[in-house]
Amino acid sequence: MTAVGRPAWPGGRPVRRVPFPVVDEIARHCLQDEEPETVHIEVRLPGPVDPARLTKAFGEALRRHPRILMREAPGRWYRRRYEWELTPEADGPVVAFPAPGPDAVRDARTRALAQAPPLTTAPPVRLEAVPEDGGGTVLVLTVNHTALDGPACLRVVATAAELYGGRDNSPAAPPVRAVEPPRVPGDAPSNWSRPARVAPGTPSTTPGNGLLVAELPLPHRPKGAPYTVNDQLMVATALTVAHWNREHGARPRPLRITMPVDDRPRDLTMPIGNGTRLVEVPYRWDELMHDGGDMAALLHRTASRTRALKSLPRPQLGHGAALLTAPVVPVAWRAAATRALRRAASPWTSTILLSNIGRIPYPLDFGAEAGRARAVWFSAPARMPRGLTVTTASTAGRLHLALRWSRTLLGDGDGVRLRDLFAHHLHSTEVPAP
Repeated sequence: MTAVGRPAWPGGRPVRRVPFPVVDEIARHCLQDEEPETVHIEVRLPGPVDPARLTKAFGEALRRHPRILMREAPGRWYRRRYEWELTPEADGPVVAFPAPGPDAVRDARTRALAQAPPLTTAPPVRLEAVPEDGGGTVLVLTVNHTALDGPACLRVVATAAELYGGRDNSPAAPPVRAVEPPRVPGDAPSNWSRPARVAPGTPSTTPGNGLLVAELPLPHRPKGAPYTVNDQLMVATALTVAHWNREHGARPRPLRITMPVDDRPRDLTMPIGNGTRLVEVPYRWDELMHDGGDMAALLHRTASRTRALKSLPRPQLGHGAALLTAPVVPVAWRAAATRALRRAASPWTSTILLSNIGRIPYPLDFGAEAGRARAVWFSAPARMPRGLTVTTASTAGRLHLALRWSRTLLGDGDGVRLRDLFAHHLHSTEVPAP
């Protein structure tokens, strides 16, 4: 112990502790074993990796981003905050190399959805390098979402790729967007109305999440169009849910789509943790009927809404979450209050979450033998009451789609149908130039 009674690492250096930010605390309050809060990232490389080199490169990447080397500090029930304890090294092996086999990638995905890295061990991340038939490698990362998000973990992977392959993995410059005034269009439905739920399909008796990944063409967008690919994905998601709900006889209701917005830099200065803020994009039921009616008008309205919502200043989870996590009473009491409010507010939870990572900004080049990533998938947790998330990223001109669902809501066949609907409606957003 140090002179002030705090624990110290060997050599006398005090342990650094960081209070949980708002997002981390809310997630920590609502953990449940049946549906772990994990982010799954899948990076496909054309060639094999050397186990010793990859282990060394990933370990050094963790040290270069020290905020990822953390674990939940122990504390008494009456403490006012959860705290992260920053560690100088990983507490144990982080990289694993499963045996090859026809089901090895599927099994790694299953583990990513069902087994969260423990918060009590640093870092709360797991990497599996799975050999593929044909000589390629699939890197499957499992991230405990209480600690950090997918873009932050991908930043660490980009550093590992540079250390492994010796090639520059600096991020590409982000696209330049026109700055819009913070004004939400008047035709948007109210966020106080109860939104539609995704209609139940054929649920499974097995708890947890299901997952389907697919590769699709990037939708065409006319040059100079006032909307973005993200707006096309938003419209495709809304139309997919509306179509699915009509097929299953659900009562017509407005839709709300939660969209994470990430303003962090992508270089080595990127803050590691949960850095996105959430906005909700609303749709009236009538504007989604008949496959969107006038698609060009629907895309323009969506673009106006998303630009305005992105520009509005707002805490990551809203003002209510900041009040809920104020350290004025023991954290155990706040946890009970948070879970009760979450249950009470579930009817007003948004319909679905769409997380568009966008174009992967890093080459993810692991050198001559392993090669450059040819596909990257992400998937976000899909707990009820939403029960369905859509996550997209693009690499080499292709769209990589992941659908993830709660098995208490949907089954594997439902995932296939939703994928087909999404592909159809995404293609329908390819409006010809006037």
